[in-house]
Amino acid sequence: MTPDAINSWVDALPGRAQAYARLARFDRPAGWWLLFWPCLMGAFLAHPSGWWRWWPLFGVGAIAMRSAGCVYNDIVDRELDRQVARTAARPVASGAISVRAAWLFLLALSLAGLLVLLALPLPAQLVALGSLLLVAAYPFMKRITWWPQAWLGLTFNWGVPVGWAAADAGLRADWPVMLLVYAAALLWTLGYDTIYAAQDVEDDALAGVKSSARRLGEGIRPAVGGFYAGVVLLMAAALWWWSGDWLALAGLLPAALHLWLQWRRFRPDDVASALREFRANRLTGGLLAFAVAWAALLDGLRASI
Repeated sequence: MTPDAINSWVDALPGRAQAYARLARFDRPAGWWLLFWPCLMGAFLAHPSGWWRWWPLFGVGAIAMRSAGCVYNDIVDRELDRQVARTAARPVASGAISVRAAWLFLLALSLAGLLVLLALPLPAQLVALGSLLLVAAYPFMKRITWWPQAWLGLTFNWGVPVGWAAADAGLRADWPVMLLVYAAALLWTLGYDTIYAAQDVEDDALAGVKSSARRLGEGIRPAVGGFYAGVVLLMAAALWWWSGDWLALAGLLPAALHLWLQWRRFRPDDVASALREFRANRLTGGLLAFAVAWAALLDGLRASI
């Protein structure tokens, strides 16, 4: 088992297939959920009664594009990965998969993502294409800014406007509400990816890799608390703008409690704690999506009375 591997069904695959599965992070499904939930939030905002038409596409798209992003990231970062203990054994960095083979695999995954894109309404296709620059630039952010986690927030949560445009091709939903939810999701990613980056602070310093965890230093824990508080405040503002109903805000309480518990358990100097709390965000995303769905349900009930 390599330092960057975890026990999963991928362990049962033959060697070559296992290497490709690890390259695409099939053994780490948390990232699928972190891409999927923002898409669903956007769909709930735009068309609460029609979101079910799109969630299968969002799911397949999240898997394909997250996997493609990981392959692209590993190609670009192969020299840096060799200098970090947790990532040194990744397939491209270790030479288990050649750079040429990785590019071909990336092309195959991108084609799968293209099929999903073509199945979306034209407005959603155009919005989705707007994320390409964000995706292409992300691996380079750790070389030029202390805040690559913020750039990841812009990228990973692009599903909010995509889901919104897919479920409401006329783009009739409130722009301010969608932007507030997108901003809240950005802070959410900044928080959980700062937690994730806490695993590599020492190795990143040796390799010259920048991260919010390194920049924050001893202030990382209160900063994460601030990011998560911002998530709750921005989501509350979005739900209130949308519904003007205090009952809609009640749907946000489970997510707020979960974020608080996550922050309370997080120990920056404990790698196991950082990884555990990062993975907990699979549930956080579902709870944030529930908050939006709850407000949408209340809005629909009011409209039908």
